[in-house]
Amino acid sequence: MSIDQSAVRRGAGKNLALATAAFALTFWAWNLIGPLSKTYSEDLGLNPTQTSLLVAFPVLVGAVGRIPAGILTDRYGGRVMLTAACFVSVLPVLMVGLSGNSYAALLISGFLLGLAGTSFAVGIPFVNAWYPPSKRGFATGVFGAGMGGTALSAFLTPRLVDGVGLVWTHLLMCAALVAMGLVCWTFARNAPQWRPNPDPALPRLRAVAKLKVTWQMSLLYAVAFGGFVAFSTYLPTMLVSAYDLAQTEAGLRTAGFSLAAVIARPAGGILSDKVGPLKICLVSFFGAAVMAVLLAFEPPLEIPAGTEFVLMALFLGLGTGGVFALVAELVDPARVGGVTGIVGAAGGLGGYFPPLLMGIVYQATGAYTIGLLLLALTALLVGVFTFANFRTRRAAAD
Repeated sequence: MSIDQSAVRRGAGKNLALATAAFALTFWAWNLIGPLSKTYSEDLGLNPTQTSLLVAFPVLVGAVGRIPAGILTDRYGGRVMLTAACFVSVLPVLMVGLSGNSYAALLISGFLLGLAGTSFAVGIPFVNAWYPPSKRGFATGVFGAGMGGTALSAFLTPRLVDGVGLVWTHLLMCAALVAMGLVCWTFARNAPQWRPNPDPALPRLRAVAKLKVTWQMSLLYAVAFGGFVAFSTYLPTMLVSAYDLAQTEAGLRTAGFSLAAVIARPAGGILSDKVGPLKICLVSFFGAAVMAVLLAFEPPLEIPAGTEFVLMALFLGLGTGGVFALVAELVDPARVGGVTGIVGAAGGLGGYFPPLLMGIVYQATGAYTIGLLLLALTALLVGVFTFANFRTRRAAAD
């Protein structure tokens, strides 16, 4: 065994754990507004469309910001960028905590809060470099479990606000982000074989944008991860309005949804290493389509609806793990950061529009049926696209 291989073996687990923890915390920060949507709606007198816009706004910057974050990670490495992701999230979190009395201020601070969501595009190339190709499905799947930060937010944020107040809840998050940034800077290390890519950012971005596989993966991830983001941010609002639950009860159920997806994501990566990512993606998309149809008719709580929401989370979680196992299989390691940035942005944007659509549909019809049926149709079509384009495993570097 070479020296480099020994170093990788020793440092891989620690750095994967650090990246996952940082991802989970920044994702909690990214999702601070959604679990409090009822509070903001009641305090500010918002209609369903205004509420959905407020909930979706952080997703926008978190999505688009992943493109430069991925490019910068190729250049400066995960250690620097994970640290930066934690530190730059502090100010927007503080702004959100101080903006509870103004809808306009919440929109602005929520827009900036999206910076916390860029950490995903940092962590994927960082953990990829620590693992051999045969283990990258595992690595990206475990790292992706950090999206459980949304479950922590759904469960804990409303309770913290009830216990210590809105401002103190956000101050505690600021302190946690600073501490995590210091931990990443002190203990995280780039893989021994990682080398910075010094090429100018724009040419590199254009180069990865010309790859057909970049846009194919973007479509898949927009449905798999976008569906997860849409549900994890908007589900508290949906459960309150459709099932008349209290905010804490809706948060508990949303936490369960997110936890199921979190468990499924590393499973999707590990299973992709064993049976291939194509099969995992197909199960994800077709399964999500079936669940969306069943949920469209608002089945009663708890057993029918609860079971269907959990199964939806499991299918989407499997897909998020499967898609990035496919990315690791098809993309040259030197370009993973750039491709991840664009694919991650597509996933975030995939989670931005559904809450807006759901709010508009609910305001117009008093039900979510049309929005969920549109989700079912989208997942079905993307499943067919996936089978048609990847069944021979040849897409890639065209």
